[in-house]
Amino acid sequence: MNTSQEQSTYMCPSGYTMDVIGGKWKLLILWHLLNDGIKRYGEIKKVLPGITHKMLSSQLKELENDGIVHREEYQQIPPKVEYSLTEKGITLTPILKAISEWGSANMT
Repeated sequence: MNTSQEQSTYMCPSGYTMDVIGGKWKLLILWHLLNDGIKRYGEIKKVLPGITHKMLSSQLKELENDGIVHREEYQQIPPKVEYSLTEKGITLTPILKAISEWGSANMT
């Protein structure tokens, strides 16, 4: 989506941000990629107990389509796919850290 479309679709920049990173699974996926770097699909699934294959695939595809996550597919047998944050994804670092710090300070 180009900038003019984004501006007309969202009432404010916060709406766009929440659309891109909102939801339980996207934040957790991003947090693990930020802290652990490149991860294979199975490694991501392993650190997210309770996520279904369909949900993980969907969330990764959305993050990839939004330019936040890079998917690298290697043509080998068995197939190998790795995920990492893009430059745009890395710019979310202060937001993800602030969310984590807030959670640490306010968990009861």
